Amino acid sequence: MDEKVIFSKPSTENLSANTDQTSPASMSESELIPPVSRAQPTGFRLEVPNSVLKPDPSTGIPPSSIPPPLPPKPPLSSFFSQWGKIIGIVFGIGVVLALVIFLILPRIGKKAVDAPVVLTYWGLFEEKRVMDTIIAEFHVQHPTISVNFIQKDVKEYRRSLVTQLENGSGPDIFRFHNSWVGMMKNYLSPMSAEVITADEIKKNYYPVIQQDLIRSGALYGVPLQIDTLALFVNNDLFEAGGNNVPKTWDEFVRVSKDLVVKDQDGKIKTAGAGIGTYDNINHASDIIALLMAQNGVSFSDFSSTKTNASQALEFYTAFANNEGSVWDSTLDPALIAFAKGNLAMYFGYSWDLFALKAMSPDLRFSVAPAPNLPGRQKALASYWVEGVSSKSKHQKEAQLFMQFLAKKETLQKLYTETAKTRSFGQLYPRSDLAQSLSSNAFLAPFLSQASYATSSYFISDTYDDGINQEMNVYLGNAVRGSTSGTSSQTAVDTLDQGVNQLLTKYGR
Repeated sequence: MDEKVIFSKPSTENLSANTDQTSPASMSESELIPPVSRAQPTGFRLEVPNSVLKPDPSTGIPPSSIPPPLPPKPPLSSFFSQWGKIIGIVFGIGVVLALVIFLILPRIGKKAVDAPVVLTYWGLFEEKRVMDTIIAEFHVQHPTISVNFIQKDVKEYRRSLVTQLENGSGPDIFRFHNSWVGMMKNYLSPMSAEVITADEIKKNYYPVIQQDLIRSGALYGVPLQIDTLALFVNNDLFEAGGNNVPKTWDEFVRVSKDLVVKDQDGKIKTAGAGIGTYDNINHASDIIALLMAQNGVSFSDFSSTKTNASQALEFYTAFANNEGSVWDSTLDPALIAFAKGNLAMYFGYSWDLFALKAMSPDLRFSVAPAPNLPGRQKALASYWVEGVSSKSKHQKEAQLFMQFLAKKETLQKLYTETAKTRSFGQLYPRSDLAQSLSSNAFLAPFLSQASYATSSYFISDTYDDGINQEMNVYLGNAVRGSTSGTSSQTAVDTLDQGVNQLLTKYGR
């Protein structure tokens, strides 16, 4: 009959002791059962047949074929805990990705590309109908960008513009005069290279535009037009007197004296030229600036060329300052006198053509380049420029619109649309478009001067309540003083003080 035993894993101590035994058969039961008091693991309880416990006859060691107890399996709760952590991490990552894909990315995309933007654009002389046609083409190319064009009155325009720019309610894009760059620089954003580069301006636009709008390598606007001061002549008076249109100032002096008509009391009935006084001469400041430029005056460094300025002033006032005068302060304003046929020569810009046609549709006149000094070919430019406000919250979109405005095709369309309601559009600021207007006898003279034109702060009709008007106050005083007996040098000394103050106040 098999015996029932309780088996515990033998220790190495028991094994070594057993090697000294001669025969397990002689062992007593007490010797086969380890003492309970030993520090042995109780292990599993097994019922093993007695024959299995017999030692190997050759070694006397009990058989080792019985495997040791297996290590305990980890509890199921630990297994699920590990997988739970992995599943939780994966789920968390999935939630984050879902938020990025469905919430964050769409908002970023819409802000950069799809979000609708409305730009405010202040203009002056183009009608809203014309500009809206141009804007519609831009909108087709950029559906998310709308442009609200507002035509402003030039009078008090700059003051209103600056006020609104200061309080954050001004336009994104606005028009400014070429002589205002120093005065408005803090409100202007430089043009992006994607719009137009300084090299493109140098290549395709007139030199005066480069000189006016490029400061420290940055371009501060793009013009849609250009204009120069030219000479208007009454054809009937010239034909009756057998005179040719003067090309130099010497010729101008002779022709103006030849064409003046006075009554028996010496009062002028038909003036030879609208030049010499200040208050009844349209563009008086511009004519004087032209003479100064041709005589070598630097408008940015007036003090160093005061002598040249006094010579120009003396020449100007001489036309109304002696017995051989061809103009005086009692006559109608020059534009009105010319429209009535009472003035042989008038200095004006291309936009004066509209006023003359409106006042005197049957007046026969023509336009020629302004006279020059021999070897000193200079003309005077006055034009308006489009710029992007440095205060605009939509810089990228505003720059895109400027890029569109600068294209040749846009300028050509602007001219075409404008010419539908008046005799011609704005004169092209790009020299590579001048040829298209060369056959127009009225417009060609203005453009022919653009290649050698310069600019000045002494400019009329900008209504800027700033550098132009304040400069002209000083200049008007100099002319009045010179015609009243003050020497031209003394008058220019006073003028120089005013010029320096204003250049410091408004910037060069």
